Amino acid sequence: MAKKTKKTKKIVPKKATKTGPKTAPKTAMVLAAGLGLRLRPITNKTPKPLVKVADRTLLDHTLDRLVKAGVERAVVNIHHLADQVERHLTNRTDLEIIISSEADDLLETGGGVKKALPHLGDEPFYISNADVMWLNGPSPALGRLCERWDDDEMDVLLLLHSTVEAYGYTGNGDFVAESDGKLVRKLEREITPYLFTGVQIVHPRVFEATPEGAFSLNLIYDAAIEAERLYGVVHDGEWFHIGTPDGLAQAEVYMGQRFPGMRHR
Repeated sequence: MAKKTKKTKKIVPKKATKTGPKTAPKTAMVLAAGLGLRLRPITNKTPKPLVKVADRTLLDHTLDRLVKAGVERAVVNIHHLADQVERHLTNRTDLEIIISSEADDLLETGGGVKKALPHLGDEPFYISNADVMWLNGPSPALGRLCERWDDDEMDVLLLLHSTVEAYGYTGNGDFVAESDGKLVRKLEREITPYLFTGVQIVHPRVFEATPEGAFSLNLIYDAAIEAERLYGVVHDGEWFHIGTPDGLAQAEVYMGQRFPGMRHR
């Protein structure tokens, strides 16, 4: 049987989108095609992006933040229990959503974004994982990324968080930051101050020399490090990694204690 050739589908908003700051990205990619294996058995029947914290799905938490930052179009890639995610997204009326199906082949983070590039434009855009949740500090995290972005000196700008203060995170961190925010990888077995939150701004030019098919965004980060064009901003609010049942429980407990009676902030 021949494979289906239709790979993307638009979900057209029912209302006009509010225009954000002129300097802010108007497009975003939300990575929602993961299998959610570590979150089983929850993800046996519920796709990870639709797992709820504070009575709202992780995917909606992310899209809410993007809309408030001025995003007008988001590409969402889907794979596991994809029909559920697609049906859920028809409820969004505040931005244009384009579904990028990876039903036939998972493309990993880099390949998934590269496939969506025709919908993301020629200017820098946001990328966010769908298995994280963050609360803003004194100022919105996406706005801080936007303010720090410098097209002349960087290709990728990552939102970082303190390794020891993250909820649901058990790793040793990802990057060492210089005083100007320039990033380098941590050494093997080294515990570093900062982890990558899964939220970032990327310029589409970084995909020009990347391979076809599946590849990780780490390929792009390593090239940017080599060119001294990978930078970071440290998040000044809370960040939650919803990768395991324990991480999900930590987020639920925190939100219930911090915002009793409230759905989300």
